Amino acid sequence: MKLSHVDAAGRARMVDACRLVADQAVAKGDVLAVSEVAGTLAAKRTAELIPLCHPVTLDHLEVEACLDEQLPGIRVRAVARVVGKTGVEMEALTAVSVALLTVYDMVKAADRGMEILGVRLLEKTGGTRGDWRRDATRET
Repeated sequence: MKLSHVDAAGRARMVDACRLVADQAVAKGDVLAVSEVAGTLAAKRTAELIPLCHPVTLDHLEVEACLDEQLPGIRVRAVARVVGKTGVEMEALTAVSVALLTVYDMVKAADRGMEILGVRLLEKTGGTRGDWRRDATRET
C-alpha cells in the first residue's frame, strides 16, 4: 500500500484514515481486529501496568472496536466481569486505552494528528462500593 499526501497531479491532499480502516487497506493489517486483541491482552496485564492495581482473574472480557461515522473515528467499548469482591474498572479502561493506542500506531502513517478522546467509565455494578452509572447529561 502506498500512502501519499500528494495526488497524481502533484497537489496536496488529505489521506482519509477512516476510509483506510474501513477498506482494510492499512499495511499493518485489520486495524479493528488487532486493536481488539491488543485491548484484551492489556486488560489481562493491568496489574503489571498500573502500580497500585492488584491482579484480577477476569471471568469475562469483551472488547469491541468499530468505525463511527458520526465522530468520525473509531469507538472502542470494553466490558469486564469478575466474580469476587473487587471491581474491574481499571481492566476495562486499560483495554480501551491500549486498543485506541493500537489504532493510533497502525494508522499513524496516514494521520499523525489523530486524537484519543473520551476514555471513561460508563457504569459499574457490584463490588464493595456498589453500583455506579455515568450521568447521561455528562455524555458527549
